[in-house]
Amino acid sequence: MNYQVHESAIVDEGAQIGAGSRIWHFVHICGGAKIGSGCSFGQNVFIGNKVVIGDDCKVQNNVSVYDNVVLEDGVFCGPSMVFTNVYNPRSLIERKNEYRDTLVKKGATLGANCTIVCGVTIGAFSFVGAGAVVNKSVPDYALMVGVPAKQIGWMSEFGEQLDLPVIGNAQVVCSQSGDLYKLNGKVLEKVSG
Repeated sequence: MNYQVHESAIVDEGAQIGAGSRIWHFVHICGGAKIGSGCSFGQNVFIGNKVVIGDDCKVQNNVSVYDNVVLEDGVFCGPSMVFTNVYNPRSLIERKNEYRDTLVKKGATLGANCTIVCGVTIGAFSFVGAGAVVNKSVPDYALMVGVPAKQIGWMSEFGEQLDLPVIGNAQVVCSQSGDLYKLNGKVLEKVSG
């Protein structure tokens, strides 16, 4: 075993876990989960069978990552944020064949207590603010806040808000990293750095 597991955690047989990952108190990882290297799972985290998690992800305390959720490399899941996998659940109706896929792309941040309604894609290096409810797909680098979540700006890969309009044609340099970003309409691209 080339990863760390706290004695109170449960890792079901068959789970694939990459080197250097850390699994803390009261975590449960199901046997079908596929987890990359260098990940961290805080207290009371649940990882379902049909979950794929890339390298260097951080899943903070009290987060459940349910079936049909994929986290690419470097995703941050803040404390007590929520994923779903059934759009219209009922206790009396079995809907496991209706799970909707959720993809969280590389480097995205999901703030504390936010909710991601199933069936969406969260763009690379986007930033979902604390308590937001995301019910539509999010563009790369977008800054999303509120209920329902609305885009109010753009974030750099470093994690700094960029001084750009939500829509327009402009460019800006991240003050922290020196990377150049260019906005074309509703699409932001990193062009150097």
